[in-house]
Amino acid sequence: MGNGNTVSCCDTSHAHGGSHNHGASRSTFGLFLPAIISFILLLIGLAFDNGWLARPTFFEGWIRLVWYAVAYLPVGGPVIVEMFQAFAKGELFSEFTLMVIATLGAFFIGEYPEGVAVMLFYTVGENLQGMAVRRAKGNIKALLDQRPDEVTVLESGTPLTLKAEQAAVGMTIQLKPGEKLALDGELLSERASFDTAALTGESKPATKEKGELVLAGMINLNTVAQVRITAAYTDSKLSRIIALVQDATAQKAPTELFIRKFAKVYTPIVVLLAALIVLVPALFVADYVFNDWLYRALVFLVISCPCALVISIPLGYFGGIGAASRHGILFKGSNFLDTLAHVRHVVMDKTGTLTKGVFRVQEVLIADSFDRPTILRWVDALERHSTHPVATAIHDYVGATNGSVPLERVEEMAGLGMAAAIEGKQLLVGSFKLLDQSGITYNVDTNTLTDTVVAVAYDGQFVGHLVIADEVKADAEDAIRQLKALGVTPTMLSGDRAAVVRAVAGKLGIADAYGDLLPADKASKLTEIKSVNHRAAFVGDGVNDAPVVALSDVGIAMGGLGSDATIETADVVIQDDRPGKIPTAIRIGRATRRIVWQNITMAFAVKAIVLILGAGGLAGMWEAVFADVGVALLAIGNAIRIQRMRF
Repeated sequence: MGNGNTVSCCDTSHAHGGSHNHGASRSTFGLFLPAIISFILLLIGLAFDNGWLARPTFFEGWIRLVWYAVAYLPVGGPVIVEMFQAFAKGELFSEFTLMVIATLGAFFIGEYPEGVAVMLFYTVGENLQGMAVRRAKGNIKALLDQRPDEVTVLESGTPLTLKAEQAAVGMTIQLKPGEKLALDGELLSERASFDTAALTGESKPATKEKGELVLAGMINLNTVAQVRITAAYTDSKLSRIIALVQDATAQKAPTELFIRKFAKVYTPIVVLLAALIVLVPALFVADYVFNDWLYRALVFLVISCPCALVISIPLGYFGGIGAASRHGILFKGSNFLDTLAHVRHVVMDKTGTLTKGVFRVQEVLIADSFDRPTILRWVDALERHSTHPVATAIHDYVGATNGSVPLERVEEMAGLGMAAAIEGKQLLVGSFKLLDQSGITYNVDTNTLTDTVVAVAYDGQFVGHLVIADEVKADAEDAIRQLKALGVTPTMLSGDRAAVVRAVAGKLGIADAYGDLLPADKASKLTEIKSVNHRAAFVGDGVNDAPVVALSDVGIAMGGLGSDATIETADVVIQDDRPGKIPTAIRIGRATRRIVWQNITMAFAVKAIVLILGAGGLAGMWEAVFADVGVALLAIGNAIRIQRMRF
């Protein structure tokens, strides 16, 4: 930036709140005070020069020079300091260098007012840019972090008000209707309804039962609720989400990286061209006047400052991240916004992504030669070693059991099921493919089954199977329709049986669906899809499907609200588990990229036109100021527009 109260438009780490930025803690008046002083002195000087005020006899020669020099210092002095600081880092060609050469050059040829005016408008523009960046960042933080500063905890049944940071794990919070929870915890009350919009972007209330996890940022709606704190203030889910979004701009998009590299090459070339504008005409122009050509070169330098590109592009991506956050979608970096904008194929897991993942046992078929209660107790005991939703369904169906089951050599086979030894004999619980691999025969036609089935075998004999049904999510069909409208091809990959997968795909309108896949099979299928479509996103739980997530261009995790591991693994996290947010994320990515390229095109077009006019002597310093500061402000206005868009 142009002064100590601003941040460099060519340094996005500063622009996003680095330690160099002192202006964020000052008032707007204090931020612009140097520019105000400079403007008043410049205005008085112009009034003397143009006869608007009676010109004092002393306002001539070196007195006039000193007057404009004093007007220049409040805005130009800090830029000169920044230039030398850049020199110390080996950065000889920065926008500071361009502006110092241009404005001091104007003083050299006697154009004092224009030298002051260019630096003044440059500084004002940089201040406004810095404010825009800080406001964009502040808006996102305010959007996410609305936790109360104080909480009411119960000490021996007596309410006590504490600072939220001082509340310790194990304390009990008393939450009145309308109050927002400050820390993560376990609900102690029998039931309570919460507004989760701050976390998920979803306005529909969520009803929580006793023992369920409730998170910082949720608003208690109806009754007084009690919550036992399970995580410190700084360790809450919301704290990690805020840190995730705040740090997202560290991952730069290819366009942004290119522009930053381009600016480093572009600036010295511009300085060289400016020197040539001064020197070359001396060889060819008969009535060559050094000051005239120097003025043209100085105009050329002012126009060429790359600020419009270097600040508006990261601001555009930051706006995209903010817009996504408002919709309950977390991008881990601007590079993923760019990648998702190019995705033409979305590969999705079935369970928990397009279906609710809330299984219910519909039917239990056990051969008469086996004791049904005993088999169910054994199956439940073995499934307790699994985290799959099917295991939960079996446990809910079996309920509490008496006595422990002596399981030995428990083993989980990815994509197949579980195995263990009971009373010295092998128990298998899983897919029919597991039974096939073990050489166990069964009298079930699996092609006719359209629900999830858990097969059971003991001591080499087929025992029977459990029929378990999952439910398609309410917005899954609409999400698929939206993806198709965006020109994106949906594909379903699942470890579930092919018949079940085809049945769900048929309901949703997905033409390409593959079942009976192990994790390695999913990875192979995704590689095959990418070889044809190049850019592909994978949507799943982000943990169990780690090989596929690693292969995809963008890994999108569903249900990030309930999984710490998912937030760590995925590139994009959809907080409220809704498939409808997948097309929303793609639209935000495309809108962000569109705005970024609008800014690039506008900046280059305007600068190219005014550069040519300046080199030909048809554009002066005022046109140069517009081409630099004016275009930068227009680009910034366009960049922040995305935060107001509806998706």
